[in-house]
This record gives sequence, structure tokens and C-alpha cells, in this order.
Amino acid sequence: MNSKFIIAVDAMGGENSPKKIIDGIINFSKNKNDIFFKIFGNKKIIEKNLSSSLKKESFQIIHTEDFVKDEDSALMGAKNKKTSMWLAVESVKNKESDIIISAGNTGALFVIAKLNLEMIEKIEKPALSGLWPNKNGMNVVLDLGANIECSEKNLIDFSIMGTSLFKALFPNEEPKVALLNIGSEASKGNEIIKNTYNKLSSSSKNINFKGYVEGNNIMSGDVNVIVTDGFTGNIALKTAEGTSNFITTELKKILTSNFMGKLSTFINMQNFKLFRDKLDPRKYNGAILIGLKSPVVKSHGSTDSIGFSNSLSVCEKILKGKLIEKIKENID
Repeated sequence: MNSKFIIAVDAMGGENSPKKIIDGIINFSKNKNDIFFKIFGNKKIIEKNLSSSLKKESFQIIHTEDFVKDEDSALMGAKNKKTSMWLAVESVKNKESDIIISAGNTGALFVIAKLNLEMIEKIEKPALSGLWPNKNGMNVVLDLGANIECSEKNLIDFSIMGTSLFKALFPNEEPKVALLNIGSEASKGNEIIKNTYNKLSSSSKNINFKGYVEGNNIMSGDVNVIVTDGFTGNIALKTAEGTSNFITTELKKILTSNFMGKLSTFINMQNFKLFRDKLDPRKYNGAILIGLKSPVVKSHGSTDSIGFSNSLSVCEKILKGKLIEKIKENID
């Protein structure tokens, strides 16, 4: 077990847990021999959902009947040190696991993580980063809501961490950094944005800075590491999610409302599957809280086992891509 990466899993968080969590682990674990799972939660319920396809030597269940409820406030969820979420984070703190993943209460997870895990030196604030599709592949976008207000230093740190994360996840691609702004001209934006632009433009740090990107060009593929404050980033994320859901829902209504629509759908079935797959949020599941000395991954609470399996893949790439080491190297 010493040669394996160890993922601490909060099995009790999110909708339809622990079933979707265990199913996600089973799906992800096919043909995997270098990952070990420490699964935290109610042992009796977890064992009911286990399958013989999950090798006994690939996991350990750490029993607790306490868990953080979705409706708990962040502080309320962090008060109980016997919950599956707390124990999973604590195992990373104690170097018993390499990374923590949870589909549970987001606020509680971040508070518990900050209470237990130290910040990387020279970084003032952690950032919530996520994956976002573009025409050429994938974006890393941060911050998505961890910090409402950010200083110039915070945004520069986010640029460094975003670059490091992109390299860890996509080692064969070149990270290209841009600041999310209301225009592409150097004179646009507030003072913090403009000052950050000037500092990144003249920086000797290992950042491939491309300037500004506007909201309508996030998916163009011209840049792939998009940096902003948590207030703007969260609004952009929720807008994109809502727009994607609106498009797929309305398109489905139109294409199934009459005979000609259904016939057209049947004829173009393969193309529609490709379109649906491109917008499937399960493919991009797994937000990463970076800036701490140990990585924390947040799976969407409403995702299914496939989405959770994809977030486990994010965990694997972070560990094998040596994300924390890359951040430390670049921040220095």
C-alpha cells in the first residue's frame, strides 16, 4: 500500500450517497492498481453497496455514523469532529491520505479543510478552481467562489496556481493565462484588474500571460487558464450552467414536440449525442480547492456515479501530476 496513492473519500455527502460514491469508486477502479481508497462513513450502509468487482485490498472503510448534512451551515458542519467529512480531511492532515474528495456540504468542506490543512507558504488565500470546456479542449477557471474580494497579489497567486493545475491535469498542453474582464483593452477594468495586468505583463515568473479575456470568449480556446475573483467567477459559472441547461432542455422540447422534429432527431441521432456529450456537466465534475499544502476536491452534490468517477480521475491526475510541488516551485 505504501507505493499507492491514497484517496480519502467522504462517502456520506451529497444526493444518493453512499450508493453513488461507491458506484463511482467501482467504475473508476477498473484496471487501476495504484490507487487505494480510505472510505469514511457508515460501514453497514457502505457494505450494502459494495461489489465483488472492487478488490478488498484496494480499500478500507473507516466507520462513523456522523456526517455533515447538506442543510447545515458551514460552521455547524465543522463543529463535529467525528463526521465522515472531518475524519477524511484529518487523514490527509495526518499524512495517512494524499488527497480528500467529498460530494457533501461545500461550505463545511472548505472550513474543515482550512482548519486542518496549512496554506502553502507565500500564498494568502486558497482558490476554488474548476474545469470548463472550450473549443480546443479544457479551461481551468479560478476563483469560482472561495474569495469574494481579491487583491492584486491574490490574482497573481491564482495565475501561478492555475498554471500549475493546468500542467498537472494536461501535461502535454501549454497553459495560457488571461484575466477575466469587461473588455480586451489594457485600459478596461477596475484598478485591481489593471494593476494585476501590468504586473503579470512584466512578470519574470513562469506564467504565459495573454492579457484579458471577455466573458463571451471564455470558450474560444485562445486561452485556457482564466483568472478572476470569486464573486465574478461564481456568477460566470452559474450563468454558464444555467445557459447550458436552458439550451439542452429547450432543444429537447423542440426536437420531440412533433413528428418532423422526432424524425429529424432520429436521423441526426449521432450528432445530437455528440452535442449532448459536449455539454454533459458530469465530464467536468470536480472543483479543486488549491493553495493548501494538500489538495481538496469537491464533487458536485447532485452528480451521479459517473460524475463522481470523473472527479476521482481529477484526483488521480492531481496526484500523478504533482500539483502541490509545481505550485511551490512556481511560487518561489
